[in-house]
Amino acid sequence: MPIPSVQIAHPVAAGLRGTIVVPGDKSISHRALIFSALCVGESTIHGLLDGEDVLATARALRAYGADIRRDDNGGDNAVWRVNGVGVGGLMPPGDILDLGNSGTGARLLLGLAAGHGVTSVFTGDASLRQRPMQRVITPLTDMGARFEAAPGGRLPITVIGRNTLTPIEYRLPVASAQIKSAVLLAGLNAPGQTSVIEPRPTRDHTEHLLRHFGAEVMVDDDADGTRHISLTGRPELRPQTVRVPGDPSSAAFPIAAALLVPGSEVTIRGVGLNPLRAALLDTLRDMGAVIEESNARTDQGEPIADLLVRAGPLRGIEVPPERAPAMIDEYPILAAIAAFATGRTVMRGIAELRVKESDRIGAMVNGLQALGVDVEELDDGLIVQGHGGPAPARQGVRIETEMDHRIAMSFLIYGLAAQAPVTVMGCEMIATSFPGFADLINNLGGRIEGSE
Repeated sequence: MPIPSVQIAHPVAAGLRGTIVVPGDKSISHRALIFSALCVGESTIHGLLDGEDVLATARALRAYGADIRRDDNGGDNAVWRVNGVGVGGLMPPGDILDLGNSGTGARLLLGLAAGHGVTSVFTGDASLRQRPMQRVITPLTDMGARFEAAPGGRLPITVIGRNTLTPIEYRLPVASAQIKSAVLLAGLNAPGQTSVIEPRPTRDHTEHLLRHFGAEVMVDDDADGTRHISLTGRPELRPQTVRVPGDPSSAAFPIAAALLVPGSEVTIRGVGLNPLRAALLDTLRDMGAVIEESNARTDQGEPIADLLVRAGPLRGIEVPPERAPAMIDEYPILAAIAAFATGRTVMRGIAELRVKESDRIGAMVNGLQALGVDVEELDDGLIVQGHGGPAPARQGVRIETEMDHRIAMSFLIYGLAAQAPVTVMGCEMIATSFPGFADLINNLGGRIEGSE
């Protein structure tokens, strides 16, 4: 069933309660499909995110010759089976590859296509066509691929790949796991060592999965925190079983709801807690949040645990800017949470949010100000003055989300604990990362309703 474009979140009188599982990790889902497609033989993926972004990647990989199918054993128990083509074995796609709203899918597949002797044309929706791709094109061009891009290095982009690329050592100009992963994907079909240098470590799902599928990946850390990742090209990747943990970025929304709605107690099972992704939990605990971990384990290099979240008072803090790479997608919901805390919450060093699915700094500032929150916009962040209780929600305000799924979900969670209902536009984009979001929240006792 399509997600209503306009949704209204109503304040909840009683606390939210229950035990839930959030959708599979989006970053890992993209990568699991791509690496499975580069094996000869069948890989199986459990817990894959069944959202529009990941489905767009699956469609592109099918166009390259991979056999990808979903065995539906009953909703959350679905198993995805991928019969790949091997490293270097991509077939020419028969049509333009439309990645929809998926920046991760687009940037990773640009790297994959660069290392194969086929020509590919990538496009996406209006939002994706505005997102910067030159940061990926630059190192891939250094390796020998050719690109014809729209002005500003944006989609649509034609990639003229090569079967043999030149391995490089590339220092990331910005902290970006997508750039790193694109270079490493291109390096899979390059002889010798392809290396990426990170001034600050970014999420390392690519490195974990490359090892899981049989590639040789070396990681070395300098005393100053610089990280060196080296990949030996031309590996024979072997089919594997992948179990995708719950997405910590998706878990952030029910965590926020449980913290903000008085009397709530919510358990979220099987959440991925990769330390390069989980800095939101550190930040919320600094604000006074009660979040307990249990059943901790490690699977395929990824730490996982169950989270128990209880409602309680929060205080404003200054978020350390160095945490930004490990919680970059969570700043919109953190800004919403900050409106309910006591005192100021300062968020800096997050200029990267300006070039996500929307200008997320501007979108959160505009929405919070429209509702009546005292918020200051900075070039690289924002400052939210919290209300120490239910935050305001002016009558008649309709929050514009700029068709950004995380902005939409952040304001819907805000509305569950605000002084009045909150109407949010553009909610259909939630399907890109969190299908079933409203139903999951409502099953805990929330009140999110579609509106005509």
